[in-house]
Amino acid sequence: MKKRRGASRRGSAIAESELDLALAARAISMELVAGRGHYDRVLGAVLDAKVSIWIASANVKELIVEDARGTYGSVLKQLAAMAARGVELRLLHAEIPSRPFRAELAQHTGLLGGGLALRRCPRVHLKAVIVDGALLYLGSANWTGAGLGAKGSGRRNFELGFVTDDGPLLDQIQGLYERIWTGGECAGCRLRESCPGPLDELERAPAQAPVKLRKPRTRRRK
Repeated sequence: MKKRRGASRRGSAIAESELDLALAARAISMELVAGRGHYDRVLGAVLDAKVSIWIASANVKELIVEDARGTYGSVLKQLAAMAARGVELRLLHAEIPSRPFRAELAQHTGLLGGGLALRRCPRVHLKAVIVDGALLYLGSANWTGAGLGAKGSGRRNFELGFVTDDGPLLDQIQGLYERIWTGGECAGCRLRESCPGPLDELERAPAQAPVKLRKPRTRRRK
């Protein structure tokens, strides 16, 4: 019998990590979103959040959105107001956020003081948004204006994704997110020596320890 491609060298299909999986097919209810649909459906849900917003993105940039009064401004301003109401905000990302994002973030002491929890992992390439533990977006869009359809026609990326309120899938993705967030994958990561701050070390640090968005350390040549 031939070994399947992708199987381990031991001939076993046992996963090495909780993030290595392929679930059996089953029917779920979902909405397809593309282009401007990300702004209307995904960001719309984010700005209506009452309990929590968990975001995973490889890249993070400043995001300009329309408020209830029809004026435009940084999404961070609205997130700051939500944090003041007790909404939990998490942002898991791979790259250092853009300079305009960091400059705007510096204007909101409530977010810097812990209202927005930022954790950086160079391995993060997934794009996900989980709102109130009840709505899930999975797709190609990063947390950027071009990705989430906030930019005008002709300036947006070509993005696809889906939105669902499927309970089992929400539980699965939240579990995977939490595992990365708490450093559950750090021990065996081959990028650990150049990591800007392994998340398992951050998890063991004091609860109020600040998160520094610094560049990865580079090895000295011998």
